[in-house]
Amino acid sequence: MSSEAFSATGNQMVADAFRQADPDVMAAYPITPQTTIVENYAKFVANGQVHTEFVTVESEHSAMSACIGASAAGGRVATATSSQGLALMWEELHIAAGMRCPIVMANANRAISAPINIHGDHSDIMGTRDTGWIILFAETAQEAYDNSIIAFKVAEDPRVLLPVMTTLDGFVTTHAMDRCVLEDDQTVAKFIGQYHPLYPLLDTDHPVAQGMFANLGNSFMKAKLQVRRTIEGSLDVIKEAGQSWSDICGRPFDIVDSWGTEDADYLIVALGSMAGNARHTARMLRAEGKKVGVVRPRVFRPFPAKEIAQACSHAKRIAVFDRSDSLGAQFAPLGAEVATSLYNEGLSIPVSNYVVGLGGADVTIDEIKSVYSDLADGTGSGTISYLGIQE
Repeated sequence: MSSEAFSATGNQMVADAFRQADPDVMAAYPITPQTTIVENYAKFVANGQVHTEFVTVESEHSAMSACIGASAAGGRVATATSSQGLALMWEELHIAAGMRCPIVMANANRAISAPINIHGDHSDIMGTRDTGWIILFAETAQEAYDNSIIAFKVAEDPRVLLPVMTTLDGFVTTHAMDRCVLEDDQTVAKFIGQYHPLYPLLDTDHPVAQGMFANLGNSFMKAKLQVRRTIEGSLDVIKEAGQSWSDICGRPFDIVDSWGTEDADYLIVALGSMAGNARHTARMLRAEGKKVGVVRPRVFRPFPAKEIAQACSHAKRIAVFDRSDSLGAQFAPLGAEVATSLYNEGLSIPVSNYVVGLGGADVTIDEIKSVYSDLADGTGSGTISYLGIQE
């Protein structure tokens, strides 16, 4: 049963989700716009509301290193970061996944320099998409909370044992006030359950080796294949955990959130908070009799290819909004994933890719309308362009 709604930021909701999960260790370093997550959590530690060992470190690289050590030892572990901090962790992200450490990390999605920019886009998180982490995207502060709780359930599942990033867009979701519901502590604790590590380093009665040297032969490839198969299979675990949480709180959890796709001729696919603006614009155009819709993946890794293809299968043309770019590639990250998903399902639907909102740039209703107009006119298919600026 849900509690009464109140106003909170996304960062507040993530901090409370972490408090309710009560990890054994949190190692973190402050960086805008993530800082208030660990700042609030440090207050929980100081006030005795959790039993967490809060480790202050000299950098984000050190933070993830400490998290890996604590997780390998057998602890429940959480942290948070953003932008350049996430980039500084890059080496350790591969190690966390390769050592099968079920760490949960919140990332406040933010632009990566240069030039210097502290506002939200997806250039940081997209730089980590091939590291072996499960990645969830929140549209709202409420989803940031729900995703964070689900993340512990998924990461620690014996069928998974992989780290999970639960992400929320910088300032738009991290700092803006939203109407939210916080479930009671007992409900969350029962849902997540206690963590029982399978191969903890501190279990001296059953010694194990971690971080082995795989030099010659195919042992390295075997390890990577195991991670690939596990993260592919984790989609079913995510669906299962999401549905279980939805049954408790009454809020839906869809791997892919679809609006108007049943009869839409033209679709926009977008991640995170951007989808709300697209959906609002689509409602306006629907009132004018135009058949448009919006598709939003809530899970990015593993990519829900079949679900995306199914949601888009009735469209005549599709536009994909990316808040990052893959410089030198034919499409940006989300655009490439969507186009590949359609191709693999035998769908010949023209796709146009728009890079939008970099560095927190506004994407206006008129600009979104112009994209739907381009789709109706058949312009831009198979191309990538930056929306809202003159090239």
